[in-house]
Amino acid sequence: TAAGFFIFASSPGGGGASAFLPSHASSSAAISKSSSDARTDTALFEYIPSGFTKESWKKFQQKETDKKKKQNLGRMGPKGFQSRSFQSFQEALEKGEAGHLMPVFNAKEKIAKGEIKQEDIPYMQRGGAWDNSDVKGARRKSWLKSDKRYAAGGYKKEQSKSIFGYGEGLDWTGKNARQGPEGVMGAAPKFGKNYKAPNVRDLKKGSAGDKPKKKGMFGW
Repeated sequence: TAAGFFIFASSPGGGGASAFLPSHASSSAAISKSSSDARTDTALFEYIPSGFTKESWKKFQQKETDKKKKQNLGRMGPKGFQSRSFQSFQEALEKGEAGHLMPVFNAKEKIAKGEIKQEDIPYMQRGGAWDNSDVKGARRKSWLKSDKRYAAGGYKKEQSKSIFGYGEGLDWTGKNARQGPEGVMGAAPKFGKNYKAPNVRDLKKGSAGDKPKKKGMFGW
C-alpha cells in the first residue's frame, strides 16, 4: 500500500492470515530510535596538534600569550627591536658615542667561529635593544637625557595623529581642552565673572558705542 506493506503470518493448518502489522509504524520507530541514539552519542573534542599532549599544548598556548603581551603589538613603530629616538641618535652621533650601523652577513657562522661577538651584530638585525641590554655580559651604551625622556613617554609625541606633526589631532567633536593666549584661533575666550551673554534683542538694539554718529553740514 501507499502507507507501507503488510506482513502476513500463516497458521500451521494452512488457514488464512492470522495477524498483520503495518510496516510504516515499525520503520518510523526505528528511524526515531536511530536519531535519538545519534544525538546521544555526539560529543565535542578539543583540538590538540600532533606531537602535543593536553598539558603541553596548554603550556605552549600560555607561553605564546605571554610573549605577545611583552611585544606590545598594539603600539606604533618597529616591534622586532627596541630603538631610540632620532634626536638621541643624532646627539650621540655628534658626541662620537654612536655611529651608522651596517648589516653583518653570515652572522651566525662568524659567531660560531669566534670572529665576532653577539653585540657586534646591529641590534635591529639581531632583534635586540640599542643599548645592548639584551646581550648578557655586553657593555651597555650610556643613556642621554633625551633617551630617558623618550622612554618615559616622549615617544607618544611621535605617534601624534595631528596633521601638524605634534600634539592632539583636530578637535572634530569640540570636547578637547583648548590652550593658548586669547586672540589665537582655537583658544578659549576670557570673560569677566559677571559676564552675561547677549541675546537677540540686545544685538538688535546695539550698544551706545555702536550707534552711528550724526553727520555735520558737509557730511562729516
